[in-house]
Amino acid sequence: MNDKKCNDKKCPYHGNVKVRGATFIGRVISAKPTRTVTVERTLLQYVPKFERYKKTRSRIHAHNPECINAKENDIVLVGETRKLSKTKSFVVLKVLSGKDEGDKR
Repeated sequence: MNDKKCNDKKCPYHGNVKVRGATFIGRVISAKPTRTVTVERTLLQYVPKFERYKKTRSRIHAHNPECINAKENDIVLVGETRKLSKTKSFVVLKVLSGKDEGDKR
């Protein structure tokens, strides 16, 4: 938890939002909207016909509180909450690391 205070009601630490359900780690691919980030995670999905795995990706929108302030290419921990807006039902819990040097697209 960060020591910075924020006035955000949707912050999991300083607001009134409870984290429940799924938590996962993903990479921020866009931080352009105000207090919103797009997080992408890659998953391996088993294909029984070919007895192999295929890589799939999932992109979700998450609330980015002022006290956390995740930026593009950060690796973040995201938790599920109640519906925060039309497209957001996740919130960034913490930034795990800065830019991921190994992933060059």
